[in-house]
Amino acid sequence: MVSADDQLSRKALPRLAPGLRPAVDPAELRTRVVHFGLGAFHRAHQAVYTEQAAARSGEPWGITAVAPRSADTVRALRNQDCLYSLTERRPDGHRTRVVGSVVGALAMGPDAKAVDALLADPEVTVVTLTVTEKGYHRAASTGGLDLTAGPIAADLAAGPDGPLTTVVGRLAAGLAARTRAGAPPIAVVSCDNMAGNGAALSRVVHDFVRASAWPDRSRILDRMAGVVAFPATVVDRIVPATGEADRATAAAALGVRDALAVTGEPYRQWVLEDSFDAPRPPWELDGALFVPDVAPYQLTKLRLLNGSHSALAHLGLAAGLTTIAGTMATDWGERLVRALCAEVAPTLPAGGPDPVAYADDLVVRFRNPAMRHLLRQIGSDGSLKITERWLPALRELRARTAATPGARVTPVLELALAGWAHGTRRVPSGRGAPSDPAADALAACWGTATRPAETVRALLRVLGAPDLADDDALTSAVADRLPALAAGRVEI
Repeated sequence: MVSADDQLSRKALPRLAPGLRPAVDPAELRTRVVHFGLGAFHRAHQAVYTEQAAARSGEPWGITAVAPRSADTVRALRNQDCLYSLTERRPDGHRTRVVGSVVGALAMGPDAKAVDALLADPEVTVVTLTVTEKGYHRAASTGGLDLTAGPIAADLAAGPDGPLTTVVGRLAAGLAARTRAGAPPIAVVSCDNMAGNGAALSRVVHDFVRASAWPDRSRILDRMAGVVAFPATVVDRIVPATGEADRATAAAALGVRDALAVTGEPYRQWVLEDSFDAPRPPWELDGALFVPDVAPYQLTKLRLLNGSHSALAHLGLAAGLTTIAGTMATDWGERLVRALCAEVAPTLPAGGPDPVAYADDLVVRFRNPAMRHLLRQIGSDGSLKITERWLPALRELRARTAATPGARVTPVLELALAGWAHGTRRVPSGRGAPSDPAADALAACWGTATRPAETVRALLRVLGAPDLADDDALTSAVADRLPALAAGRVEI
């Protein structure tokens, strides 16, 4: 039984078994990395790589994490001396240990002066971010900073000492102060899951400086071009939301309470553009890849991992299943993943991971019964996800064989589309269908007198894909799959 007063802290570490303790003594680390975002993904991904880099190199790479909003998380971290546990959900049993790379926790608003001081500190040479795509405040039409967004407009209107509420504003102001002070180069590393994340972050930060009222903004922009790098990255690890059962598992393993326990799958990957001009943690010592161009890795993840995930979700739901692992336990789950990867592989650029080996990894990851990844969660917002994950590859593959009438070049993507289409029917309340912002428009495509191919055509138009809607062979092939799915059968 764990005492109510017994919580994770540096004082408690000596009582833990050696295999449960951090890989490095937190007392030996200094803040050399600032991270914006205190969510579970950072704590299960970049913080782990940084801890291992420090442990294996002997260099004191510590992280101060900045919470844009959640002061509660900051307090919880401080109460535990910034320690927390990570439990890997493995098929052969959970493995828990404490992570010690985070050495400071700040709330972006109340601790603004401390955040600015760190951003200007010459010893800090890396800033990382996991603030989700919403945190970038990008305009959908241009990809640049949305100057009309309320929080951005308020930050731009704030005086020199006024409150800044957005990460973009805080980061731009901190980098400006750093360049004014003549501090050494720094790398600002987006770890958010979006294509071209480095260029996207660079643009919104530069747009903020350009739109500011700072009299020296032109000089700041010129200096930033020489001393601030924005490497692109690809991050990958499934990190489910932590529940009470996860906290109980961590407490049982550690013998102390951990209010900030996180869990994750055993697999993790980090690919970074090799464009750092400043000192950085040697993350490669823990398996991170530094490459000239991350785009092939990004596209492979999008089309193979995310594409397979969506296919398993929509087809698994049609078959009455609940989780990814449960779907993989069917006689068709593994075949679907491997067949989709093989079908889409010709659309991937050279320079990325081997598609066959990547598919092998996906099968192992998706089969993991310890990861209860819900199909309904993965299938949510399908109208947004599949337009990126499936449709570009579908277009490319069909364009390649347009001169070959009758050729079945995309049977797996057609099956996946049928699974998605099947799930767009209006279902009775409480049946657990995935949420979708276009749910009403999609459901309206199912007219009682409409031929199935016409329904598919209408659904594709809702997706903003009129070119595919006009492909009679495609719409007929997708429609032909619907009767089997309506009967709960997935036929590959």
